[in-house]
Amino acid sequence: MKKSGKSILRIVLVLVLIVVVGAAVAGTYTYAQLDKVKKADISKSDTDLGINEDNEVKKEDKIVNIALFGVDSGGENREVAHTDTIMILTIDEVHKKLKLSSIMRDSYVEIDGHGSHKINSASVYGGPELAIKTINKNYNLDIRDYVTVDFFGLENIINALGGVEVDVKEKEIKEINKYIKQVADYKKEKYTPIKESGMQQLNGKQAVAYARIRKVGNSDFERTERQKTVFTALIEKIKNAGVTKYPQIVSALAPNVETSLSNMDMITIGTDLFTSGINQIDWCRFPVDGYFEGKYINKAACLVFDVEATKDQINKYIYDDIKPVSKQPESK
Repeated sequence: MKKSGKSILRIVLVLVLIVVVGAAVAGTYTYAQLDKVKKADISKSDTDLGINEDNEVKKEDKIVNIALFGVDSGGENREVAHTDTIMILTIDEVHKKLKLSSIMRDSYVEIDGHGSHKINSASVYGGPELAIKTINKNYNLDIRDYVTVDFFGLENIINALGGVEVDVKEKEIKEINKYIKQVADYKKEKYTPIKESGMQQLNGKQAVAYARIRKVGNSDFERTERQKTVFTALIEKIKNAGVTKYPQIVSALAPNVETSLSNMDMITIGTDLFTSGINQIDWCRFPVDGYFEGKYINKAACLVFDVEATKDQINKYIYDDIKPVSKQPESK
């Protein structure tokens, strides 16, 4: 990786990947196993990736940003090229944290050469390279690499870990079972529906279905919270699994991953994680409440947000470890 810029449903698995890569450094399994991960080449030039050279001064060698894209290859009428989930993984050795910044997929942004669209359209127009460029230009960041994970990977990894504990609400059961059936029918597999609410152990298919719920509660906002819930439960399982489980985790993960990172990049990141003392995970969603409004543009539901404020908030969060505060609506 260059010094200037170094997968919830689907993509949070990349955290698993990075943890597992760290185990590779410890000799838990062979370097060759990383070859099972699909590699892709993208440009490394600042211009092609939309990195503002004027900002290079403030970028820290010890703060590494990687774009995480989640795709859904299952179900009917799915646009595989759209990124259903967009996150930025920040490995912050300065503040000793892993940070996840969720970018709402309906965020209305400028896509180079294509005008203004929802941010999840960028990958349709130009693959991961244009998706990275779109994030960098609209949020003034320095991302140079990406990891894409298919949601089937999340199912497999959760099963490999014996499931995750989730507190399911009564109002969520119908939608969970709808998605469980959809995935099972697509894969021609049997499934176990959720029968009651409350804290319970979900298998991979059930947990993925939970993380996909959108029509219960506050639309994509609550879905993002559910993804965070699954992610947090998954990380706890990984932390408690022990190194003997790592080969099984990698075996479940690798076939569902595509990345611009080389094997050496991944091992370097893993080594840094294991030796830097990072033991805290933080998460934030952008745009922040109070800095956007929902609008229909060309018959599509979009989030029109305060670009300058959001750019400042995400930069302060990633580089200065200052978490943004929601803005309360003005009283009438």
